[in-house]
Amino acid sequence: MWHAARRTGCVANGVADCFANRFANRIVDRMRGPAGIFGVVLACLLAGLCAPVSANTTAISIVDTAAFGAARTPVQVAQLSPPPQGFPQPSPTAIPEAIPQPAIDATAAPAVRIGLMLPLRSAALGAAAQAVLAGFKVSQEREREPGVTVAVIETGDAAAEILAQYNAAIKDFDIIVGPLTRTGVSAIAQQAGATRPTLALAPPEIINGVETALGGDMLAIGLSVEDEARQVAQGLADRQVAGTAFVVSTSIAWQRRTARSFATKWREQGRTTEVMELAVSGGFLAPSGLVQIKKRLDAEKPAVVFVALDAAQARQLRESIGTDIPMVGTSQLNPHSMAGWANAEARAPVMNDVRLIDLPWLLQADHPAVMVYPRMSVPTDSAPASADMERLYALGIDAYRIAREIALRHPHVELDGVTGRLRMDFGVGASRFERTEIPAVYQDGMVVPAPEAR
Repeated sequence: MWHAARRTGCVANGVADCFANRFANRIVDRMRGPAGIFGVVLACLLAGLCAPVSANTTAISIVDTAAFGAARTPVQVAQLSPPPQGFPQPSPTAIPEAIPQPAIDATAAPAVRIGLMLPLRSAALGAAAQAVLAGFKVSQEREREPGVTVAVIETGDAAAEILAQYNAAIKDFDIIVGPLTRTGVSAIAQQAGATRPTLALAPPEIINGVETALGGDMLAIGLSVEDEARQVAQGLADRQVAGTAFVVSTSIAWQRRTARSFATKWREQGRTTEVMELAVSGGFLAPSGLVQIKKRLDAEKPAVVFVALDAAQARQLRESIGTDIPMVGTSQLNPHSMAGWANAEARAPVMNDVRLIDLPWLLQADHPAVMVYPRMSVPTDSAPASADMERLYALGIDAYRIAREIALRHPHVELDGVTGRLRMDFGVGASRFERTEIPAVYQDGMVVPAPEAR
């Protein structure tokens, strides 16, 4: 989540840490253009978003938040109104100025007020929040659940502000969806936990190697590359892959966490790992490190190489070490949406047979859940939406569906979602959320569903 952003759930220690560590080298190709800084921030999302940072962005404004009635005060309730001009319509019928709320039978489920808390005022994260909002909106429009109303709670990205907004919102809403940052999720969990059903859109922070515990009324449903790494390890074990796994990352924070998650899960299967950290120089993997890893691979012949890298770095590694040893990774090895892969220049034949996992939204246009929602819209003269933005849009779609199940008081839920197969226990006993993403493989230089997923 496979993971945004993907196909995430991405940032543990803040955007500042992203710039200093993880995303200073997040996607090499993206760092060479005017949208480079924004590409860095978007890449953060699959591991959980981060603390505030001043940043300029050249990203496309996907949603005019004013058109959605986003709250300008902490808890101003505003019914979501239709998408701006050019946004895809969920049905041929024009959407009215305000979505009419059906009359509620007194014997039916009581009215439920959902507060959608997003960092729409954040310069760094505003466009990402808009992508989630857009997905949430089209999902609500399709379901049209009687008695369920949604209002936007607009925040910045500072943890203190998010916590204050949350504490005010719980007085006016039955369910909170958000926050979208790791620091915001942890701030709520650490104060005493959630006092309303809360669907966090990011995992909590990891402090001293331990993930912040969430209370019983809070469930983290965000996209997470750590979860993806564990799923990849389990999938290899299920396919009877044995032996040593080389786990390759750089010193970037999200990559270290991803590598650690895979290695821990691999060892739980009774297997061994060799964790290798490569230096980065000028935005590229250092040649000296590539030479050393090539020598070790030739000498030790591991069963598999797990790469906790982005797509550009993985491609550089693959070109250096060859194709003899199977290579696997997370959704971060898929840099394009389905529309993006339509460009032949985007293809990377050297990556053929590399395996990963990602969201149905980015892999299966004919998936039953995917087919019923409009694709993310961008201006006709713009490039296709990035894979990370598509993952966030998909997260918004599934977030509404999960919130709806909680509103309907369904404690045990399984959904065939656009972000994967979703399983949830909430409201009775210990809370649990699990997302299973789709296996994928590079074929003809592009990412497609693996044979077992077709």
